[in-house]
Amino acid sequence: MKYLLAAIALFLAVGCAHRTPYVYHRQTNELLHSVLWMQRSAEYYAACETVYLGALDALDRALADTGWTAASEQKLPYGTKPPAIIVDCDETVLDNSAYEARLILDQKSYPHGWDDWCCEEKAPAIPGAVEYLKEAHNKGVAIFYVTNRDVKLDECTWRNLRAMGFPQTATAEQVLTKDEREGWGSDKSTRREYIAKTHRIVQIAGDNLDDFIGYKKTTEERERLAKDYMAWWGQRWLMLPNPAYGSWERALINYDNGLGDSLMLRKKYESLVPLR
Repeated sequence: MKYLLAAIALFLAVGCAHRTPYVYHRQTNELLHSVLWMQRSAEYYAACETVYLGALDALDRALADTGWTAASEQKLPYGTKPPAIIVDCDETVLDNSAYEARLILDQKSYPHGWDDWCCEEKAPAIPGAVEYLKEAHNKGVAIFYVTNRDVKLDECTWRNLRAMGFPQTATAEQVLTKDEREGWGSDKSTRREYIAKTHRIVQIAGDNLDDFIGYKKTTEERERLAKDYMAWWGQRWLMLPNPAYGSWERALINYDNGLGDSLMLRKKYESLVPLR
């Protein structure tokens, strides 16, 4: 009996030493709750309207103060340059939650079907966005739609914006896509620099810290940047809510898009901060 017990103990010890790493499985689609919140909650509508109504309150001050700029790339002198507003497109002025809902129902993930969705040109306007930009247009402000959609989607994006009633969309000239010019990559700072050469950028609207400053920063660096520019939020910088995706998510996995699904989920679980 003692030899049998010893053998069992040895078997258990070896088995524990060579235990297969835990595999993280999805309990449901990660987008489910965020997309439902964006599509079905009064809170999302109210949050977007709050951002754009606050932006209008600050706009007159921005136009009156020639020392006011919303771009860290802006170089002196800029006080006499005509004013401009930069807006991101996706989840800032255009609502793509219907596309995200398709991914959930089809059990797919981005970028599956993305180009086709963009060229349907059916993305509705984010609450408050059209009214904000129309008012800015009436005040003589130039509007630039700066998006990281691929350049091949430039015309589709322009027509979608025009169909939703956004101002200054008579042509695609005001839509600045990724790779439209040499050096215009995913980092939008080059496009902000381009606009700042001819205009005083008075406000920027986006749903991602990268729309304002920084690119491929760590989670900790992103938090520091957000705090360093605290006085700009809600005045110069207008942040729209987007719980579905963004650089905040990619920062958690060190921008490694080649990770397998289980390892990606594991990194996300390890990033949770439960209070004990």
